[in-house]
Amino acid sequence: MQYRTVPKNGDKLSILGFGAMRLPMKRRQIDENRAQAQIYSAIDQGVNYVDTAWPYHNGASETFLGKILPQNGYREKIKLATKLPHWSAKSKTDMLNLLDKQLAKLHTDHIDYYLVHNLNKDNWGLAKEHSVLEFLDEALKSGKIINAGFSYHGAARDFNSIVDDYDWTFCQLQYNYLDTENQAGKAGLEYAASKDLGIIVMEPLRGGNLSKTPPKAVQQIWDESEEKKTAAEWSLRWIWDHPQVTTVLSGMNEEAHIEENIKIASGALPNAMSESDRNRVDTAAATFRQLMKAGCTGCQYCVPCPKNVNIPGCFELYNSLHTFKEKRAKFRYLVLNGGIIGGKPGMASQCIDCGVCLEKCPQNLPIPDLLKDVKNDFEGIMTKPTLWLAKQVVKRMR
Repeated sequence: MQYRTVPKNGDKLSILGFGAMRLPMKRRQIDENRAQAQIYSAIDQGVNYVDTAWPYHNGASETFLGKILPQNGYREKIKLATKLPHWSAKSKTDMLNLLDKQLAKLHTDHIDYYLVHNLNKDNWGLAKEHSVLEFLDEALKSGKIINAGFSYHGAARDFNSIVDDYDWTFCQLQYNYLDTENQAGKAGLEYAASKDLGIIVMEPLRGGNLSKTPPKAVQQIWDESEEKKTAAEWSLRWIWDHPQVTTVLSGMNEEAHIEENIKIASGALPNAMSESDRNRVDTAAATFRQLMKAGCTGCQYCVPCPKNVNIPGCFELYNSLHTFKEKRAKFRYLVLNGGIIGGKPGMASQCIDCGVCLEKCPQNLPIPDLLKDVKNDFEGIMTKPTLWLAKQVVKRMR
């Protein structure tokens, strides 16, 4: 296992982190025996960063980790990360109470890496109104959290201001070879690194899509390389080639995938890819984009939309459904665009065909027409009752 140093505190984190969002399931519950064996095995092989959050597995992920990590000294072997569900808090007191509940669920007296969850411009502004900065100061002073950070899901242009708003130790952002301009993107990665933030990368395989058997045109590009790699290895090595990246989170739930990722992580060094391999990845990314039904690059020029449609997010999931045949795309669409866990709804059906986005799109995409296609694929008669039910579940988890 390779390790990289967090600039502000000197912690040496494994370059592969274990994400506890997609643990193996059995009868619609976490398969505890299998998940425990997987996590213990990963830690035994050098993984020392485990990430969870309040909403994961409908609230069961933190409880499960609190059950297994204190056993046999595993809690002391890792840095534990979880996240503040700020959408459930309207004051510093609410946030402190949520933190105490998380500490109890996790059976620990401190969180090593604590993130303000799922930030964008709007909900960050609201969190600040609810005294999140004062909460962080108090939680750090008390020792209940050791390092403060945030995870980001907003537009690229709003990322830097959040970085500058607090003395963060680290941040978590989505990054892979298809998302160099989406959300924080490469520019955000470099800005965070310039501020000495540790950088935790999420969605390195785009929800597992980049590890699947790719379209033939992309597979031909990989096959032209003399050194044979799996689709997952191309993706992970490309991210670890970036020296700014501290840890890459993988939501691992298959034993073979865990072993493959650990094997790759044992030899992945920064600035180690050849120029020809970097060019090959760029070519694969360009080919993927050509195959996508919506030729969106995630540049964010089209937002904000007057009706708050999350245009890039809609197109990302639309492409995931059709290009990658992602089974969870419709569920993720509701979670990310339905306003379930904070922020304003940004669904395709909110489009009123005003045409403002058409003037801004550098790709000259027929955005309103494409949004109609997204609506037809992702929304239907059950959308409103499903959203209502999901919001009730979130409320009960508070």
